Amino acid sequence: MQRVKIICIGKLKEKYLTAAVEEYLKRLSAFCKPEIAELPEARLPENPSPAQIEAGLQKEAQKILAEIPAGAYTYCLQIEGRQLSSEALAKSFAENALSGKSTLVFIIGSSFGLAREVKTRCDFPLSFSKMTFPHQLARVMLLEQIYRAFSINANTKYHK
Repeated sequence: MQRVKIICIGKLKEKYLTAAVEEYLKRLSAFCKPEIAELPEARLPENPSPAQIEAGLQKEAQKILAEIPAGAYTYCLQIEGRQLSSEALAKSFAENALSGKSTLVFIIGSSFGLAREVKTRCDFPLSFSKMTFPHQLARVMLLEQIYRAFSINANTKYHK
């Protein structure tokens, strides 16, 4: 059974988002071993300078990179990433399983994105859309797509 780890910066604040995350984690447990690692967001002033933002991203990067298990296949959510269909994401999961990648890691950065070191470590830069979404909602959307991908591979009725 594959392991899926989502590494994200920041905590969920809204109860309805927390409930959605819990629901998808419960559903995913039939297909994989899901895990979420919530890391603290770097504290920045209200109007940070580019240098302060970069320093904050570097602090977050150290924590993110420390959470990635050895041998894991990593997807980084980033606006400049590649967009995939649900079927293509499912195919990626299946290919990783066949090649012996037992752990899939998804990384969601802070509102300022991800440091270059994290993007470089990433195996697959992934984008949901050219639109911008709140990072907290992105977590729910990601979990739904992971669940959908496993459902496609299991040939269940969830994906139509």
